[in-house]
Amino acid sequence: MLLLIKFMDTRGKLIIIGGAVDKGSFTEKQFNVPNNINFFEHGILKRIITESRYGAASRIEVIPTASSMPIEVGDEYIKAFSSLDAPNVGVINIQSRSEANSEDVVKRLQKADTVMFTGGDQLRLTTILAATEFHKLLMAKYLHEDFLMAGTSAGAMACSANMIYQGSSKEALTKGEVKITGGLGLIDDVIIDTHFVQRGRIGRLFQAVVSNPGLLGIGLGEDTGLLITKGNCMEALGSGLVILVDGRRISDTNITDVPLGAPISIENLVVHVMSIMDTYNISESRLDIIKTKKAIYDREVTEDKALPIK
Repeated sequence: MLLLIKFMDTRGKLIIIGGAVDKGSFTEKQFNVPNNINFFEHGILKRIITESRYGAASRIEVIPTASSMPIEVGDEYIKAFSSLDAPNVGVINIQSRSEANSEDVVKRLQKADTVMFTGGDQLRLTTILAATEFHKLLMAKYLHEDFLMAGTSAGAMACSANMIYQGSSKEALTKGEVKITGGLGLIDDVIIDTHFVQRGRIGRLFQAVVSNPGLLGIGLGEDTGLLITKGNCMEALGSGLVILVDGRRISDTNITDVPLGAPISIENLVVHVMSIMDTYNISESRLDIIKTKKAIYDREVTEDKALPIK
């Protein structure tokens, strides 16, 4: 609870996104991009620009460290933001801890209004960045400045203090199948999973929460995200669903009694489902469902037709 109080004084904002494709790219058809990707580009990315300190004039730095193809992914984000009239975008391609501690990288981050972490491997992201000068400055800017931190897929999963880094969807409700380690720590008391609906990861999040019932599980669907302010107030963004898994009311489980590889039983696990514009207050455990959304969907459909992928 003390950690939550600390983060409720946060001046910065966080946008976490469920991802689009594994490579972290989302504008090229040959990468098997979902049909609703315009909603991602012209909905969620547009919201990132709007929430940034100086809007389209903000300095945005893309961090493709998690990706196996960082140069290509960085270029794709520059194209995407430019198509939304945000030209002040750069790529900081950090590939080692020494680079994350370098003076040049720290100076780039000091001038940034927004940082965007791409998809890829979240363990690679934390292994390279955690406890470096880059990470320390990132935390300071997020806590004390009008600063926006955004992350998609692996970049979203790494934002929390506790991070899932391994575990198959198929066997996720058997003991020992989900592996958890420390994340970058921008938000406490939650654990995040991505590509949630398409890859059927609800069982994986169930196990993460039953073994850490004080955490709120957040499952982000593709082309879907959350805007988090003050480390506490969440608003759903995008075209899909956000699944919240609350373990604080669990009344019984067999997770400590069964051997590794055995199925897990859970009694009274609470699940909430959010869609665009719905809000959730973490400290109060309160979901507010917005029921007048037709105009939002009508606008997004119109924008998708007017703004084709280039």
